[in-house]
Amino acid sequence: MISVTSVEAQNRFGELIDRSQREPIEVTRRGRVVAYVISEHDMHELSNVHKRREEAARWYAQYRRQVVAQPRTAGSALTDAEVDRLTHELR
Repeated sequence: MISVTSVEAQNRFGELIDRSQREPIEVTRRGRVVAYVISEHDMHELSNVHKRREEAARWYAQYRRQVVAQPRTAGSALTDAEVDRLTHELR
């Protein structure tokens, strides 16, 4: 990933947009990162990851509510088949 100052980004914006199609661009101001320029494809990927993470968190919260609502006996741990099903359910 390349890093440019905010002044360079202003002066070479068209070039930055073209370059962002190949790799993200880090924009700095006074030595600190303030922004990134990324391609549309990368933005969609980030958005999809965010949505999947939210879905997984909702699913897990619902699962925990079910587990708490159904107390298990001392010897009734999850079986290997149950663990396998749960880990593959969101794929």
